[in-house]
Amino acid sequence: MKCLHILTPVKDSIDFTLETVKAIVNSDIKVPYTYTIYNDFSSEEGTKRLEAASKEYGFRLINLSDITTHPSPNYLLVLQMAQKEAVEADAGMLIVESDVVVKKNTLQDLYEGALERPDCAIAAAVTVDEQGEINYPYLHAKGKENQVYAEKKHCSFCCSLLTPDFLRAFDFHLLDPEKNWFDVTISHEAPKHGFQNYLFTKLPVWHRPHGSRPWKQLKYTNPLKYYWLKFTKGLDKI
Repeated sequence: MKCLHILTPVKDSIDFTLETVKAIVNSDIKVPYTYTIYNDFSSEEGTKRLEAASKEYGFRLINLSDITTHPSPNYLLVLQMAQKEAVEADAGMLIVESDVVVKKNTLQDLYEGALERPDCAIAAAVTVDEQGEINYPYLHAKGKENQVYAEKKHCSFCCSLLTPDFLRAFDFHLLDPEKNWFDVTISHEAPKHGFQNYLFTKLPVWHRPHGSRPWKQLKYTNPLKYYWLKFTKGLDKI
């Protein structure tokens, strides 16, 4: 793993996204890296803000509207594009979602932690709330703080590094195009290919659940409406 390809998929929620960006570009990263934001059909105003931010903070901005007419979410396309580039560069593919804020040491330490574990497929940072308590989607990790351990459940892509060896072993073009999100499926492919996923509870990142997809807050505030949208509109297929 010669370098890191850091990426953030974005659809609006630009204020949250810019907090993510600032934390990444101000990180203490010793390994060479590139940072790409994939703009998944944000509004015209949001796109203009991202274009301005790309000049200010130096990240590469890819507007998916220039590549596809497929409506958002386009997570599969993002993963496939990023996988190709990462494999060609022998890079770790480090996803940091737009509702996550990393610490200065998070990304470098994930890189080093993955390198130390030759069987690592995914190295994931645990998520916490503003008070530092482990939160969704890693509630099952409560009581295992300040550790690194093999994760038998799936790893979320909130803040996760996918290693080049694993990226070479499993082609994302085999993923089901009818789904919207792929962290569960990809996590479950790791042991099938002789790899192991690791959760780093010693590397907490601040996560505002579903900050990038506000409609999903309905799951907690109005679950009937959430599941009605999920099943009648075909949203949020995992």
